Amino acid sequence: MTADQPASAPLAPPASTTSKPTNTPPGWSRRVRGFLARTWSALAMPLLAIVLGLIVGAVVIILTSSLAPGATFDLTLPFRAYQALWDGSLGSETGRVTTLVQSAPLILAGLGVGLGFKAGLFNIGGNGQFLIGGICSVAAALVVRDQSPIIAIPVALVAGAIGGAFWGFIPGVLKAFRGAHEVVTTIMMNYIAYATLSWIVTGPLRQARSPQPVTPDVGAAALPILFGRDGHLGIILAFVAAPIIWFLLNKMTVGFEIRAVGANPEASRYAGMKPRRLVVLTMSVAGMLAGLAGTVTILGINHHMNATYPTAVGFDAITVALLARSSPIGILFSGLFFGALEAGSSQMQIQAGVPADLIGLLEAIILFFLVISPVLRRVFRLRGVKSGLGTTDTITRTYGSEAIR
Repeated sequence: MTADQPASAPLAPPASTTSKPTNTPPGWSRRVRGFLARTWSALAMPLLAIVLGLIVGAVVIILTSSLAPGATFDLTLPFRAYQALWDGSLGSETGRVTTLVQSAPLILAGLGVGLGFKAGLFNIGGNGQFLIGGICSVAAALVVRDQSPIIAIPVALVAGAIGGAFWGFIPGVLKAFRGAHEVVTTIMMNYIAYATLSWIVTGPLRQARSPQPVTPDVGAAALPILFGRDGHLGIILAFVAAPIIWFLLNKMTVGFEIRAVGANPEASRYAGMKPRRLVVLTMSVAGMLAGLAGTVTILGINHHMNATYPTAVGFDAITVALLARSSPIGILFSGLFFGALEAGSSQMQIQAGVPADLIGLLEAIILFFLVISPVLRRVFRLRGVKSGLGTTDTITRTYGSEAIR
């Protein structure tokens, strides 16, 4: 090698074509971590609200029990109350069946509220849709009372669904074409439903020679008992409805359009969608689900209706949907949770002497913590966790606005 020739550089070992960086996790690991991160982000705040609600409920139990005449300060009372609540809901076979029975209408009505939230609508008329669906199913059952259950049950179910859908269709039309806010119109429709039910039960459908105004028994349209003492077919319908609504919202074009209208009606209209039609469709489907909640309750449990049938399912469904952030699958589990609370309330009152009305207070406290979830996220330093109800902007966003174009 001469002086003007550069020295050759040492040869580097050939790079391996199959080697991967050691700090890069496999593909399946990344997917699992991503799934867990998304799950934690969605579930952390509802779980925290439930835990804090139970803690505040325990404090309320201690304070209220100690104020009674002759009562002592008992720190163990909340533990006994919650143990009785567990025993009456999930701790026994009878309690588990009762939990499912209580959950079915909450899931169906909650799906109706959650679907409305997805479209930017606040359906507060679940009670009226529940009652109209129930009375329509009774009327249809009486028409086919002499038929086989194979015919009578589907007819009654369809009639109840149509009745609820019609009661949701009216505020949907008023919202779409006149700009009437659905909160106002659905509340008004609730009162009209109460009066309509009273007129029908005391008039056309009143049981002959009955001392109290009540409808005849639904007869062949009664839902069959599948398990336990009162585990009826309507429970299966509720559990099937949740994945159907999830598929509609996430896998179908109409579901994408519903969510787009909820996010921005004007942008969806410019994109070629029809917000008016989608608003009417959403309110009708929401009413149908709430009507089915009343239908399965009447056909599966009561088998008749009186003139002042008491229900709070429509309002409880709002809490169910808010706790689940309007997710159909989340509503399924949220409905089960609140159904368990309702199922165990009587056992809690019997065993621990804690009034069953505490369940309503617990629901209100949980909802309160959901409302202040942005504060909780800062207090507990929860990073990557969704705060808020996810749908609270739908309550006032369109109030006082003009009709949808």
